[in-house]
Amino acid sequence: MRSRVLAVLLVFLGGCTAQSPEVEPTPLAPADPSPAASSPTVAEGFQEFQLPPGSRPHDVAPAADGGVWYTAQGSGDLGYLDVSSGQTRHIDLGRGAAPHGVIVGPDGTPWITDGGLNAIVKVDSNNDEVTAFPVPRRAANLNTAAFSGDGMLWFTGQAGIYGMLNPATGEVQVYDAPKGRGPYGISSSPSGEVWFSSLAGSYIARIRAGGQAEVFEAPTADAGARRVWSDSMGKLWVTQWFAGNLAQFDPQTRRWEEFRMPGEKPQPYAVYVDENDTVWVSDFGSNSLVAFDPATQQFQSNALPSPDAQVRQLLGRATEVWGAESGTDKLVVFRTSPR
Repeated sequence: MRSRVLAVLLVFLGGCTAQSPEVEPTPLAPADPSPAASSPTVAEGFQEFQLPPGSRPHDVAPAADGGVWYTAQGSGDLGYLDVSSGQTRHIDLGRGAAPHGVIVGPDGTPWITDGGLNAIVKVDSNNDEVTAFPVPRRAANLNTAAFSGDGMLWFTGQAGIYGMLNPATGEVQVYDAPKGRGPYGISSSPSGEVWFSSLAGSYIARIRAGGQAEVFEAPTADAGARRVWSDSMGKLWVTQWFAGNLAQFDPQTRRWEEFRMPGEKPQPYAVYVDENDTVWVSDFGSNSLVAFDPATQQFQSNALPSPDAQVRQLLGRATEVWGAESGTDKLVVFRTSPR
């Protein structure tokens, strides 16, 4: 059943979100709310799952029960894929919803950053109840979220903010980002620190006690730091959208390394580091999923099965790397061999 329960009144809604440096496709018609079964396509290690037409998935997050959550930005829903059957179901997030990011909290609850509602949204996976926590900054253009070691939910907004939600109290705090517009990707490290990247500002920042952001600029100017992810040693991996690089930053030495992505016109978008510390990047330029081995500093490109897939975000679990194909209304998984 599609829930429309909003436990917190959305008093801070600011209408349409602010324009972002990212050019998104035009929203499509709402998806059919009824469950849909996919016909998986397998090619060169990949498996694809078709979603309801108009879903336009943006982010994806493996669920605790073996399924996969995804944000259906085109239809304003949170979607769930049953991997074994290929069936999907959608949960209505409310009028005007345009969900961007989704992550799974420590207790298995999906949390969504919703630019349309200008709110952080929690969905009870047991009964599909939707609870929205308004962000006290109009048109924040919310993007992604991550939990810190102390259980706080941190999030970014491309309009020039980052913020924190206390899940226990529902209190939301917002901070002005250095250099204004641009905060996009966000990730927590094994130590519990939270880092975010600024696409327009071309930097990464560590969030210190009290909410202060400590900025670290990459060697390449105007590189466009789109997404960031930590490996098991706490080193940060960053996709440089404008420069076509994959970058690494070591917080201990404060040193950067930049690696040119393969191909003629790389456009590295999403980044994810798996359980073996292999770095995975979605490349719009070559329509591929690219693996990078830090030990050998070698890239391996894997062409995606569908043309113009536009994989905007990656996440995974052991031996599985999942992506959301915003250009095809599909989810895709690349299964790796355990080491």
